[in-house]
Amino acid sequence: MRSPRFWAIVLLMSFSAFVLHVRGDVDRIPYSRPLSELPTSLDGRISTEIPLNQETLDILGKGDFLYRMYQAPPDSPTNQTARAPISLFIGYFATQRTGQSIHSPQNCLPGAGWSFLTSGQSEFTDRTGKTYRVGDYLITDGKSTQQVLYWYQMHGRSIANDYKAKIYTLADSIEFGRTDAALVRIITAVEPGEGREQARDRAIEFARQITPLLPAYVPN
Repeated sequence: MRSPRFWAIVLLMSFSAFVLHVRGDVDRIPYSRPLSELPTSLDGRISTEIPLNQETLDILGKGDFLYRMYQAPPDSPTNQTARAPISLFIGYFATQRTGQSIHSPQNCLPGAGWSFLTSGQSEFTDRTGKTYRVGDYLITDGKSTQQVLYWYQMHGRSIANDYKAKIYTLADSIEFGRTDAALVRIITAVEPGEGREQARDRAIEFARQITPLLPAYVPN
């Protein structure tokens, strides 16, 4: 038997779809720079583009996507674990009105063979003094363990919860005529010889570097 929470979510999503349909295709879409213009060097790390195949793009839908691996140069003076690669995925959707919606890592990662070992939320403050609340997860595929941070970036907010993101999408579509939002996901491996806390600290420090840049690509 389905839980009351399940039916509440179904009802919320159905109501959201109804409201967006009634309002019509009239989203107000602010200007944003393409994600491809995000700096290729961050915090001393140089990025490598990770191509998304057509099947993945078809699943993601109509949006602007960035998928990169950022890694410190081999001659970096930092220690080995600090040089560990960090992957960054951002998917920005200018509208979610026509049945388009952001795919949650809670669904995508298990579909790619990953299992969640722990789940929670963390907060950090970037160099501008803004506080972000993000999802904080440890995942494994049986061979390696990865630290994951992800959140929804929506109109200046950071939202760590999938269902809250749906609620804000509905509320902002009614009040502001906007359904644009982005998913930001950061992943780094828990390297041999280091603890989970070190990997989390590395991911959060990287997040602190990118968040001040986001408003140019994901409008407030």
